[in-house]
Amino acid sequence: MPLCYYRPREAAHSNQILGWVDAETEQITPLDSSLADLLEMGGEQRHEQINDEIAAAGATIALRDAHLLPPVDEQEIWAAGVTYERSRDARMEESQTDDIYDRVYDAERPEVFFKAPAYRCVGPWDQVAIRHDSGWNVPEPELAVIIDGHGEVAGYTIGNDVSSRSIEGENPLYLPQAKVYTASCAMGPWIMLPHELPDPGNVAISMRIERDGEAIWSGETSTARMHRTLDDLVDCLFAALEFPVGVVLLTGTGLVPPAEFTLEPNDLVHIELEGIGTLTNHVRRLPQRQRAQ
Repeated sequence: MPLCYYRPREAAHSNQILGWVDAETEQITPLDSSLADLLEMGGEQRHEQINDEIAAAGATIALRDAHLLPPVDEQEIWAAGVTYERSRDARMEESQTDDIYDRVYDAERPEVFFKAPAYRCVGPWDQVAIRHDSGWNVPEPELAVIIDGHGEVAGYTIGNDVSSRSIEGENPLYLPQAKVYTASCAMGPWIMLPHELPDPGNVAISMRIERDGEAIWSGETSTARMHRTLDDLVDCLFAALEFPVGVVLLTGTGLVPPAEFTLEPNDLVHIELEGIGTLTNHVRRLPQRQRAQ
């Protein structure tokens, strides 16, 4: 029973609503709790709360009549890097200090970094962004883990960690500028609860990028090729941080287009994760912002 955030299409400016998706009937049941409320709870209490709210709910809404939003509210979004061999190779390819990524790949401590607050994340069919000052940009399809305030996995969704390869390649210290900017993160379409994805360590991942109606790049991989375990990544994230209302952790990418490829405005990116669904986003270029004088 996946959870989603949505707004009715006929009320585009209404507050976002947390809902439970019935895949068989394609109906969404609205819940009273927020995701933050649920992630403050332990797993058993959370499960009971969701079931109680479903049982007490009134009218439902058809999935086709809902505009799905990114499935986050107050959570920070973090990410892990260089967790797949392909990611390591791509970072070494773009970088002027390539040995640093080889060392991170094999190091005991994984690379974990802040990606976005919830308000900078976009949902299904919304526009992810590429920077105006970067000529080499790529999407990065990833399994996203939803973690509650106690450090326990509460669910899974799809993430797109859009990145500027040219900026990060200039200098590893530029990673925040390459990764953290408006609409550089997409997530959705919903959160699968842990029992609905019993083997997150063996999930097929595929990505297809379209331009002018034609596929220009596609690839496939699996979380089975991840160099680190999910437990290792979660343990590292929680080692010195508290997340009372939960957190989202993107677990790294094993799919990186070749060096000659870069995203362009109006491209369409489709990311599919087995057992979860498909996240589709359009691409736009951010204009250069001017500070108010």
